[in-house]
Amino acid sequence: MERTVPSTGSEEIQLYMRTYYSLLRTTDEVQIQTLVETHLGMDSVLHFKAREPEPDVPALVYCSLRLPSCIRRARLVVMGQSERVFARGGYPNVEQWQPVAAQVRRRRSFFDGQETLAVYVASLSDIDDLVPMLTAFQIEWNKMHTFLHPSAVLKDLEASVEQARPLDDDLRARLAETLNISVAELGRLEAVWGDEFPALLLDVGQRRKRMAVRLLAGSQVEYRKATQRWWENIVTQLPYDLSERPVYFISSNTHSVVNMLSGFALRREEELIRFLHAGGDSTLIAEYADIQSRQVPSSRENFLYYVLKKYLTSPQGQRAREEREREAQLCGIRHIDSRHVFDVAAQLIELRLLRPDWLDPRLRIPGIERIVDSEAVILNIDYPLGAGAYHILSQVAASVDALRGVYVLGKAATLNGRVGDVMIPNVVHDEHSRNTYLFNNVFTAAHVRPYLVYGMVLDNQKSISVYGTFLQNRRYMDVFYREGYTDIEMEAGPYLSAVYEALRPRRYPTDEIVNLYPITFDVGIIHYASDTPFSKGQNLGMQHLSYFGMDSTYAATVAILRRILELECAR
Repeated sequence: MERTVPSTGSEEIQLYMRTYYSLLRTTDEVQIQTLVETHLGMDSVLHFKAREPEPDVPALVYCSLRLPSCIRRARLVVMGQSERVFARGGYPNVEQWQPVAAQVRRRRSFFDGQETLAVYVASLSDIDDLVPMLTAFQIEWNKMHTFLHPSAVLKDLEASVEQARPLDDDLRARLAETLNISVAELGRLEAVWGDEFPALLLDVGQRRKRMAVRLLAGSQVEYRKATQRWWENIVTQLPYDLSERPVYFISSNTHSVVNMLSGFALRREEELIRFLHAGGDSTLIAEYADIQSRQVPSSRENFLYYVLKKYLTSPQGQRAREEREREAQLCGIRHIDSRHVFDVAAQLIELRLLRPDWLDPRLRIPGIERIVDSEAVILNIDYPLGAGAYHILSQVAASVDALRGVYVLGKAATLNGRVGDVMIPNVVHDEHSRNTYLFNNVFTAAHVRPYLVYGMVLDNQKSISVYGTFLQNRRYMDVFYREGYTDIEMEAGPYLSAVYEALRPRRYPTDEIVNLYPITFDVGIIHYASDTPFSKGQNLGMQHLSYFGMDSTYAATVAILRRILELECAR
């Protein structure tokens, strides 16, 4: 379970990680308060006002989006790899507890309704993500408690909660003044917490936060067992034997690949636009009109995919949800949710069952009708977190007939670009293995540029796969920036470690420059920029990619799917 932190990271980050991993060896609870000092000493870029007396709203928003809302009631967070591990640790029925989820972080979690939150972890990366986040959340909670507890505004807040009244403008202004933050910052917190926001602030004002964590099992064997159960759940639900089929592996999301291959949204354009007008979203209505009149260069297809996502989550879209599942199966697409382990959904797509007339127009390559002769399957997974990528790709590579391609589409922070830009690396330094991987990325700017409207494409980049989002400070990033590393993310290195093992007769090395030339199958990695960490406080907690952020996601998806279809049709 020990983490060995390389010398390229700052000493403060090394100390922080060694502290929590040594504490988590205990079978007892570890109080979050014992980590506060080393957390503050790390000077995290993501928590850049941690030492200041006033609340760090960007950090608090970031944590709030990535923790389930029951965190305001939780005292103990228990981490384990499977329901069996929880049962052995004294929590035999966690999956009968209330399922809870964060807004933007996929992590299977259950709350006992009182004080205990059970969280499934897929790798050490989940620990490196969760522990600093819980620590940051507690620090910011207790800062706000210091301001709110002795204030007169707390009584007015209590009355508002008891009477189930929403906050009025006067109370918002007094709360913001008491907390020493702006009204706009208070509004960002309220937008994240929604109807629970007044109750959250009341909890903050009435008591200090004293959370604890407990790790039930930390062995590599348990992570491998969890990954194997994840895979067994997939193969047992398929009507064909995946061990006898060539596979193209994609790590991306559960919407872009299926949207482009099924054409579901494009066949329901009128229905989606009626829904848009009924909802009265003037911004999107105006955008659609501008697209139709060619006043803006935005993609009509991307726009419809965005509206479809909203439609399918609305009451009006219930029938469409059922139709979508039926029509997906008609063109060879099966969606499989994970069970009893970490939350990574999978989609299996038989290429020979695709319907060329349903494809996104950008995928209708010459000779596409020959796809009917393909035996290959696309395995698309909802991208895992950090080291979980290594476990998953290793399992897949050992279980299928042949890997014909490994393609990674993921989010990254950029040190030289803007949010929404696309970065294509051919060098990846992996903090997990301490290796620097040199590889032939099958994608260049020319593969993405024709389909990208709003951002830039930067190829020949150098990427670094880090331990976690909080585990970076200015000094840490400066070291890599001086060496030309501008693309910061969490999965490319672990994936390339698995690629190495699919090519070489031994386990991946450590502390080496690893030359992956030549590779016997495709390897393509594309990142889109979601954060600019050199802009203090400007992270995805304070902004979101929204509709325009789909531009880079779909441009990259087009490049990946065109590559696969061209390879298979050429066969």
